[in-house]
Amino acid sequence: MKKSMLLILVTGLLMGTLSCKKFLDYTPKGIVSDEQLNTPATVDQLCTAAYSAIGNDDRHFQFTGMWAWASLRGGDAYKGGGGTGDSPWYDRFEKFNIVTTDIVQVDNTYIAIYEGIGRANIAIKKLKALSDADYPLKTQRIAEMRFLRGHLHFILKEMFKYIPYVSDTTQNPALLSNRSLTNIQLWDAIAADFQYGVDNLPLTQKEVGRATKVAAMAYLAKVNLYEAYEQDEKNQVTSINQNRLNNVVTLCNNIISAGTNGLVSDFAFNFLYPYSENNGESIFAIQYSINDGTTDGRIDKAHSGTYNMASPYGCCSFHAPSQNLVNAFKTDANGIPQIDSWNNADMKDSADFQTNGVDPRLDHTVGVPTHPYKYMPTFIAQKNWQRVPEVYGQYTGMKNNAQYTCSCFKKYGAYFGSATNITILRYDDVLLWLAEAYIEQGKQNLALPLINQIRTRAASSTGLLKYANGKAISNYRINNYIDGVNCTWTQDFARKALRFERRLEFALEDCHFFDLVRWGIAGPFTNTYFAQEKSKYVNIASANFTVGRDEYLPIPQNQITLSNGLLKQNAGY
Repeated sequence: MKKSMLLILVTGLLMGTLSCKKFLDYTPKGIVSDEQLNTPATVDQLCTAAYSAIGNDDRHFQFTGMWAWASLRGGDAYKGGGGTGDSPWYDRFEKFNIVTTDIVQVDNTYIAIYEGIGRANIAIKKLKALSDADYPLKTQRIAEMRFLRGHLHFILKEMFKYIPYVSDTTQNPALLSNRSLTNIQLWDAIAADFQYGVDNLPLTQKEVGRATKVAAMAYLAKVNLYEAYEQDEKNQVTSINQNRLNNVVTLCNNIISAGTNGLVSDFAFNFLYPYSENNGESIFAIQYSINDGTTDGRIDKAHSGTYNMASPYGCCSFHAPSQNLVNAFKTDANGIPQIDSWNNADMKDSADFQTNGVDPRLDHTVGVPTHPYKYMPTFIAQKNWQRVPEVYGQYTGMKNNAQYTCSCFKKYGAYFGSATNITILRYDDVLLWLAEAYIEQGKQNLALPLINQIRTRAASSTGLLKYANGKAISNYRINNYIDGVNCTWTQDFARKALRFERRLEFALEDCHFFDLVRWGIAGPFTNTYFAQEKSKYVNIASANFTVGRDEYLPIPQNQITLSNGLLKQNAGY
């Protein structure tokens, strides 16, 4: 079924459903009149429906777990699965040079995100029609809906660069061009939604999962950081805006001062249910559930194909960690990353993880053969857990895969999901955004203790990384950066250290490619990655990144056609 953005938005304005399913899969059982949606109770349900929409994705149209858009394209992972012909659209994303404008999964993702924006906008319209006396939470709920709208627009922006910005006051979305706003104006429109949240949301919420002032500050800081790296029409960074960096510094320091969030004691607690659920490090998360009366439960389906082939899993080994990523976790004799030489030799055989120094975050992130999997000391990873190791290597991912013994884990059909939340904003991100802003301001000495906070936590996160006999899984050797001792903390070195730290901290969490694009180094990094990896894995032998095109996905041709040409294609496609 072909659907234009207009149809999606109009339908979203009329439905107000609480279902976690896409409503077009069902025959409507009745019609809800506009008047019936004007009571405080029904408007509140519309707000809940908008929250539901931000998690309404699947393995074939991802916008919560975005591994196909960021990990796969950022060198953190290979496609995986049963070979290049298994879900071949992922193969296109991995190789870049065979991406076309007619990939259905890109179109479906585009459509699904605008569905969510439609739900937020109808809720805002209905909220505005209520009086404060009838609905005392009116302003707060509008701020929540604008937060969700900003979140969804942000995802579209980092994927496609130029998109239509659709607000509750947009008269006819079908007449919007994706070039109505400049790159900067589009960022500013998204920032305005989060600024409204900063101004009108409470510091904390009684109901978990609702947006807060801290979440709005964090997202606003993220927007300002992305916007600070000013790009030309060929997607190249031409300057870094210091005023926006100042905003990042102010917002991040305000979050730290608020005292509502902090680093959890063990890195594992961000990925191990139930410790991961709305913990002190989580600032905003997609909320999932299980055994809630629905057919499959409200579970994470974006990662449903990323479980390995071990029993009691069995499908489908997508999102396979790359050798390049595994090598990045090596440390030198001083316990710091081998920033300029990490990929000179592979850390691959079981003995290599004892002879090399290893950052503990490796064993929180990657299922390595002979290592316990997902904090289960007797559940030892095997090479054949990857479906075709000769094509996609021997590693499997872990962060977003639940323990099979977990009450959160569910098999549905051939696939697997869990009720573990997906955290969208985390406190470690805030610390590293602040460090990045300081470095680009030439204040790298202020960034040093922030990066070291992250490394100190990583060093202390080994309690669950043991075999059944109590022996450490790998030779953990990690230290803080010490200027004049194990490094020379210049701005250039600090920038390299920050970028490397982000890769280690958020590996397989679907942000590396977007970081590379923000920094303006996606082309050089990716083509160097291809040059090194294609000698090891022939499946990417033909891969190539074209600078000025491949930083962003193409606008789906289906949407351009349905818009009668109002939507303009991205450069190079």
